[in-house]
Amino acid sequence: MIESAKEFVTLRVSENPLEYRRAAWEQASESTWQQVIAEYPEMMEWVAHNKTIGEATIRLLFKVGCEKVKLVLASKRSTPPDLLEELATNDNESIRLTVACNPKASDACLSLLKNDTWEEVRRVVSRRLVD
Repeated sequence: MIESAKEFVTLRVSENPLEYRRAAWEQASESTWQQVIAEYPEMMEWVAHNKTIGEATIRLLFKVGCEKVKLVLASKRSTPPDLLEELATNDNESIRLTVACNPKASDACLSLLKNDTWEEVRRVVSRRLVD
């Protein structure tokens, strides 16, 4: 388990593949994730990439994160449906496409994208709604 914000950063910037993987796959407490976000905002994207983050951390990242962070959240299976729906209305077409490709995006979420301005998003949504 990752015990501190400093440990997470050390693992993330390590050139050792085993340590680098720990940053992506190992759990940390919600308070540790909050500490990383507060003290190392440049690491938010990498917190978002962690496979074990909980809903509270996802919601915090959604609230304070930049477009790169939101792009990662749009791809996560664990992103709550209401946040996926908000991401489906984002101005960034890459974020909208990523939501359209997310296997956990609900039909309601996909419906928000079926008339998207970008043809690629519409194409993905059309295939998903038929299946």
